Amino acid sequence: MKYPKLRELKEAVRALIKGPYTTNFPYKPHTPYERFRGRPYFYEKDCIGCTACAQVCPAGAIQFEDKMINGKATRKFKISLDICIFCGQCQANCLTGKGIMLSQEFDLATTGKREDLKEEVEKELIICDCCQEIIAPLDQYLWVAERLGPLVFSNASLMLFYLRLPGLAMSDIPSSKSGEEFLRQDRIKILCPRCRREASLKS
Repeated sequence: MKYPKLRELKEAVRALIKGPYTTNFPYKPHTPYERFRGRPYFYEKDCIGCTACAQVCPAGAIQFEDKMINGKATRKFKISLDICIFCGQCQANCLTGKGIMLSQEFDLATTGKREDLKEEVEKELIICDCCQEIIAPLDQYLWVAERLGPLVFSNASLMLFYLRLPGLAMSDIPSSKSGEEFLRQDRIKILCPRCRREASLKS
């Protein structure tokens, strides 16, 4: 004759006294643990548009697209919750640590369209004064400038960007024509790395 294990008896008695281990969801709201990884949310004020989250997403749930319309460049992020695996890599690799964060929200089931499970964030981009190529998001430039403090004046592009915000520097500088030689004054512009290198060598 086999006797029941003491551990099983202990668990049975505990369940009779304290009740079942499972929750009554969906009849009662379930409260996840503190470190539960749920739905990710973009926080537009803290997101600098650096694309770090999109580059480390193993499921490809975060996509971005750069567009240039009438001389204004924007970057649009789209997060697809229907293919997100809630791994937390986006939050772990966010430069600011607060641009995208996972919540405790887990009940994402819907009977509507898949578009209901997508979230979008749009960021303004800075373009080169000479070649009109995209350099970086405006918020990322501002984030770098704030972290550098007075050292921002050691870089011409960052210095001009910082001075243009309060209107202390010209923002309507005419761009150089294609194939035109760089002049000495072209070095004092917001330039992409390629134009910065050519301006330094050819002026």
